[in-house]
Amino acid sequence: MDKTFVPKLDVERSWVLVDANEQTLGRIATQISAVLLGKHKPTFTPGALTGDWVVVVNAAKIVVTGNRLNEKFYYHHSNFPGGLKSISLRDQLQKHPDRVIRAAVWGMLPHNRYGRRLLKNLHIYAGTEHPHQAQNPKPLA
Repeated sequence: MDKTFVPKLDVERSWVLVDANEQTLGRIATQISAVLLGKHKPTFTPGALTGDWVVVVNAAKIVVTGNRLNEKFYYHHSNFPGGLKSISLRDQLQKHPDRVIRAAVWGMLPHNRYGRRLLKNLHIYAGTEHPHQAQNPKPLA
């Protein structure tokens, strides 16, 4: 009978750089979520923080297929009567392009304390500049 692998406290975690320029939203979100979860490592354990930190640059330059720019909407509610707000994908990419990728990745992570903790390891920037040069992030392979 095989034993279940449990990682020790000192798991080797690194920084990964993802360039979203001309990348499809859903395809890049699946790669980011897999890296955050640590599924690319042989030491992957569900529920343990074995994933890497992810820095996404050029978030404003992602592409989507079909007519999603006009037909996809993001909703939130103010918890007041009649407080439902909506914004299209096109407008969201112009105003807050980081929120588009963050919402797509959050949909692929566990919706609990563990998933919220993993989302803090994601850093998204609209342009090519980011303040994480000191961590020496490696490009996503």
